[in-house]
Amino acid sequence: MEMPRRQFLHMAIGAAALPVMSQGAAAQAYPKRPVNLVVPIAAGGAVDTAARIVAEKLQEKLQESVVVENRPGAGSVIGTSFVAKAAPDGHTLLLMEPGAVLAKWLNKTVPFDVTADFGSIAMVATSPLVLFAHPSVAFDDIKGLIAYSKANPRKLSVGTPGIGTPHHLAAAWLNTAAKIDITHVPYRGAAPALNDLLGRQIPLIWASPVAVMPFVEQGKVKMLAISTPERFPLMPKVPTVSESGVSGFDIVNWFGIAAPAGVRADVVVKVGQAVRAVTELPEVQRRMSTLGFSLDYRDSNRFRELIITDHQRYGAIIREAGI
Repeated sequence: MEMPRRQFLHMAIGAAALPVMSQGAAAQAYPKRPVNLVVPIAAGGAVDTAARIVAEKLQEKLQESVVVENRPGAGSVIGTSFVAKAAPDGHTLLLMEPGAVLAKWLNKTVPFDVTADFGSIAMVATSPLVLFAHPSVAFDDIKGLIAYSKANPRKLSVGTPGIGTPHHLAAAWLNTAAKIDITHVPYRGAAPALNDLLGRQIPLIWASPVAVMPFVEQGKVKMLAISTPERFPLMPKVPTVSESGVSGFDIVNWFGIAAPAGVRADVVVKVGQAVRAVTELPEVQRRMSTLGFSLDYRDSNRFRELIITDHQRYGAIIREAGI
């Protein structure tokens, strides 16, 4: 018997709607299991602490566990590469920081392309780097450091959390711009570098301010300059490297959330909205400021613009300086 035309049309429309409904159901199902937030640097530093604050609040917004997984090594290359190769289902995310955009320029080979192998989700916060010194050094600012270094070449050394970090770039950039020769000493994270500064094993370190500030207040460490082009509101008395005779010096430590390339658009939207909600929480704003971070939410497109811009900008600086 021939099916009535109206009944046939209803069935056809219903069948056509099935893929859309199942896609919608899939979108609503994310996340289906705990989300791993890979932090490509060692535990204990300011960025790692900030990542744990974000993860704690993200799991409330996503209603699923968000587990921080530290995968340090090779200036963040190991952890970043791990996420680049992970399944793009949104259950493995990367806490991306400038080491990812510097990797190509500061390493011989890098197993990922930061502009092609990741889907940007949202930027979270920014922070300056600070050049700290042991109180025993014979200078109190960048001009004094430069004069001392020129009179005593290769006698100073500076610690950083590792090769390929923004701290490494800061050390190399200061050397080339000021025409000095301070030996770079890479550590596996910020904490061991700080320990050696306090123990007078090294006279200088580049670091995020939070972990070092208590020792500044105790008179065990002194601040020489910050890396941003303008003075940092939380430390208004600390001069910038740029105003201290190295014009154009500009390194900002930032971090955001990224996923492997190919991640679904609905996952980007859902995690991005959750990140935005997290950055608007007064408690998060307070905790981040005590770490020396300024919350600076940027959506997927604006975060991607920053990644591309910094990748190109730092690459040009490194090539021109011969770093």
